[in-house]
Amino acid sequence: MCPSATPTPELMAVYVDAPIWERGGQLWCHLTADTSEELHAFASVLGLSRSRFQSKPGRSWVDHYDINEPKRRQAVALGAVEITIAEAGAQLARKREAARPRVETD
Repeated sequence: MCPSATPTPELMAVYVDAPIWERGGQLWCHLTADTSEELHAFASVLGLSRSRFQSKPGRSWVDHYDINEPKRRQAVALGAVEITIAEAGAQLARKREAARPRVETD
């Protein structure tokens, strides 16, 4: 995507896992993406406040938004890919590995 282009959901790699976490009488899931830029752009389209973003310093592979079932349905309608909990775990592992510093050997 060109940097000046307006992000559109259909051009983003955004994912939602299964809504299995109960809180406040609702089921919740995670909204994730391949990049933080895609995640925040899609969250904006969904109307999510940036204050709902969850991250850990130095661990960008865990970046996500928690969303409830109605917001999950909206995300899927806008193009988010539904993934299983196992697929979400594999995605985290890949992102963690990609973020790991590489040691060059001669």
